[in-house]
Amino acid sequence: MFGKKQKKPQIDQEQFALIENAQRRVKQKKKLYIHFVIFLIGAVFLILANTVLGIGKDFKILGLNWFVIAIAAWLFFFLYHVFNVFVTNKFMGKDWEKAQIEKLVTKQQNKISELKNSLIEPIKKTTIKPHKNLTMIVAVGENNEIGKNNKLIWHLRDDLKRFKSLTSGHHIIMGRKTFESFPKPLPNRTHIVISRQPNYQVPEGVLVVNSIEDAIDAASSDDQPFIIGGGEIYKQGMPYTSKIELTRVHSTFAADTFFPEINMKKWKEISSKVHDNDENHNHAFSFLTYERL
Repeated sequence: MFGKKQKKPQIDQEQFALIENAQRRVKQKKKLYIHFVIFLIGAVFLILANTVLGIGKDFKILGLNWFVIAIAAWLFFFLYHVFNVFVTNKFMGKDWEKAQIEKLVTKQQNKISELKNSLIEPIKKTTIKPHKNLTMIVAVGENNEIGKNNKLIWHLRDDLKRFKSLTSGHHIIMGRKTFESFPKPLPNRTHIVISRQPNYQVPEGVLVVNSIEDAIDAASSDDQPFIIGGGEIYKQGMPYTSKIELTRVHSTFAADTFFPEINMKKWKEISSKVHDNDENHNHAFSFLTYERL
């Protein structure tokens, strides 16, 4: 009585559709049979009413007894019912209607896709242009690792000095998580934070925008703005960037954030400087500069 409730067997959706269709066809044929029986009884009644009871014995239509016209009209409706059951419902039933609707919807979707491809895509392609002096600055491992748990995975004193020297006095563009990884805003730089959070609270002097395009617009007064991370912002900013200042750390690391692969068909390396590991640096690294072709 209080045992586990038995699971009801699940019917395959295709089998269920077949069962529904069969039930619908049975009902249609049953109605047709009833119609046929009523037609036969009615026809016999009309003949008897005229020949035996003499009802309308002298009434004719176009030279024919009225009951002949009545039976012919009734026969027409019966034949229409037969055609509807065995032709119309079979070949133009719900499945046919569904197929036609799907066909029209697919055709309409293809037209919409064609319009999007012919109108929207060319607009997008023409609006994404590299910013004249927009630069990405980043330090990556051999596998393009950037960081883990929103933190750097190495400490390279000379790389930090280079970052400070290049970005000081300029606008730096970053994502919300990168900004939150700082104990406080970096001195002598204008921070532009990209965040989708409404009413995101930042210290005075920090700018908040909703997209990489808005961030670039906000830095338009700077002749050398920088994108400083994180991974998703680097990816979004790559089409707009004209230079990459990259520190390649010559080791591999466990990471959860990565820099996008540089397409060397679109970029060229214009400078390289190797820095060996020493007492202040646990890893060897290289300063690389790339310019867009």
